[in-house]
Amino acid sequence: MHVPPGHVPAPRSICLLRLSALGDVTHVLPLIATLRDAWPQVALTWLIGAGEARLLAGLPDVDLVVYDKKSGLAGMREVGRALRSRLGEARRFDALLQMQVAARANLLSGFVPARRRIGYDRARSKDLHGVFVSERIPDRPGIHVLDAIGSFCEPLGLRQTRVVWDMPVPDDAHAWARAQWDDDGRPVLMISPCSSHVRRNWLPDRYAALADHAVDAGWRIVLCGGRSALERETADAILAAMRHPALDLVGKDTLKQLPALLARAQLLVTPDSGPMHIANAMGTKVLGLHAASNPARSGPYSDRRFCVDRYDDAARRFLGKPAAALRWGTKIEFDDVMTLVTVDDAIAAFERRRADMDPAA
Repeated sequence: MHVPPGHVPAPRSICLLRLSALGDVTHVLPLIATLRDAWPQVALTWLIGAGEARLLAGLPDVDLVVYDKKSGLAGMREVGRALRSRLGEARRFDALLQMQVAARANLLSGFVPARRRIGYDRARSKDLHGVFVSERIPDRPGIHVLDAIGSFCEPLGLRQTRVVWDMPVPDDAHAWARAQWDDDGRPVLMISPCSSHVRRNWLPDRYAALADHAVDAGWRIVLCGGRSALERETADAILAAMRHPALDLVGKDTLKQLPALLARAQLLVTPDSGPMHIANAMGTKVLGLHAASNPARSGPYSDRRFCVDRYDDAARRFLGKPAAALRWGTKIEFDDVMTLVTVDDAIAAFERRRADMDPAA
């Protein structure tokens, strides 16, 4: 650690509040590792969304308390009662790390009994976030979402100097992933085509063109995704447009199996999405498709060499100014923004990955 643990007063209990989304809760895992490195005995409680809790079930020594957003104010009161019951005679957490600025999360934080209430800097705050916190993380513009989340340990006297995910993936999930196809030596290009933000999604015929190029280069194609109608329709459109066959696993995995599935790929192609960050956490390289969002802020944290970055082009076309002139974190979610990402862009990124794996490719 940057600050020796013995020089920092050890809190007895910390509550983390980050309800969603899948990618963002993945970014919290390195912060938990940092807190555990410094204070192995600290009691960690995490207020989290239901789907996100399914992804992270089994996280060692972290008490996951689920808040269902459909439960409204009554659910918030119930969460408050549950937390007080867990705390017992301690009555309050030593610190609350309020890592989500949405109005619902801000209001929920008011039901968390805590001595210290640490939130975002003013530049990242919205929806009355400042009303619910009493301390703020340092204001560092231009940093990745993971680094902003990691800085929540700084008011406690620590620094996040290394990034460790330790995604909880059970053995049976890895066994399921291994059973989906035989390893015949071909590298795998996995396609997770949909984000929950539909304007971040690329075009099915372009995914198909990239996939056919990869098959011609000797790769296997695997499609993955959830059970929504959009994901099924998108996958069907990709398969219909391809010249070659692909393994269709869309809607067939669980959230616990998804990390294991992503770990079997040599490259994942996806828009800015939860699977992007889960794959990154599992050590899989990512061909991120970026125009609506800035890869420097929300791309795959470990390695962005294989991403397509048309964010500046999008800023100039849709907002009339370069990306450098935008507020950090600005989304450019217009109907046609992802048409800026061409097939040639994606093929060039794919070829960078091939060259990285085998310079003779």
